[in-house]
Amino acid sequence: MKNRFLFFAFGLTTLAAMGFGQVKPWTPPRTPDGHPDLQGIWSNNSATPMERPLELAGRATLTDAEVAAMKKKAHELFSGDGDAAFGDSVFLSVLANVQGRKAGFKSVDGETGDYSSIWTVERDWDNRTSLVTDPPDGRIPSLTPEAQKRRDAIRAASQRPAEGPEDRSLSERCLTFGAPQLTQGYQSYYQIMQAPRAVMVMTEMIHDARMIPTDGSPHPPAAIRQWIGDSRGRWEGDKLVIDRTNYRPKAFMAISTEQLHVTERFSRTGPDTLQYEITIDDPGTWTKPWSLMMPLRRSDHPVYEYACHEGNKGLQGILAGARTDDAAATNDSGRR
Repeated sequence: MKNRFLFFAFGLTTLAAMGFGQVKPWTPPRTPDGHPDLQGIWSNNSATPMERPLELAGRATLTDAEVAAMKKKAHELFSGDGDAAFGDSVFLSVLANVQGRKAGFKSVDGETGDYSSIWTVERDWDNRTSLVTDPPDGRIPSLTPEAQKRRDAIRAASQRPAEGPEDRSLSERCLTFGAPQLTQGYQSYYQIMQAPRAVMVMTEMIHDARMIPTDGSPHPPAAIRQWIGDSRGRWEGDKLVIDRTNYRPKAFMAISTEQLHVTERFSRTGPDTLQYEITIDDPGTWTKPWSLMMPLRRSDHPVYEYACHEGNKGLQGILAGARTDDAAATNDSGRR
């Protein structure tokens, strides 16, 4: 019996030494004022789609074997000279290939040409089937009737020649890519810096930089509105909570209203991981609030300047093309 006990104790010691024993909770590094150190450059390259695909309804997670198959297929499709995939199209195309509903990947942009996949990064895969965490079905809630009309009007306007810059999207005008910005896998990096009374969060796309007071100061009056809203931060334990209000209309997903209220939460979950939780509440746009979680990963690469306005030749070309179309239409009508 004594020998058996010694063998058992030796086994536990060996397993612990190999890392299979009780794991100590990870403790985040801290700034001189005692808060978790969130500073650094963080990438948002998750492959998880915003909404749960209908083919995966009722499944919040994939098995490890399914994730392995998805990663393998993604590497085959997007690590060579084929067309680049953006946003949720990476996950959806890979899923369709793995399930046998589709073979390969071809971009839908047949007029202006395509990016090669060499321009994009490989995505980070996990078991989740949606970034949306609430509602539990992983789907963004329905639009209000008024919001649906706004979305329909935007789609109709995009099919007409632009009379001026105001007819084009906020991103084409280099105003904002959305606030909060949810871009994944393409110029989707964040930089965070901390001071005792403020935190700075900058997004790579259009280099939006927010100086976020954490000193308890209030939001400005409601009449003062910005494309990226006004942010006020506070610490709840080891989590940075940011309250974001005072938005201009259409600042988020091009259809939000002045009622938009966003709550953001940043927390360190490991040496190289940062959890970014977002709750969207806009009763003028969605029938109920909804939440999502984006996992960010530490990056050793710097964030270079995104000189959008300074090099915005695209908008100039769009408007010049629209005037050419106008002239052609006038000439055609004159010949009739």
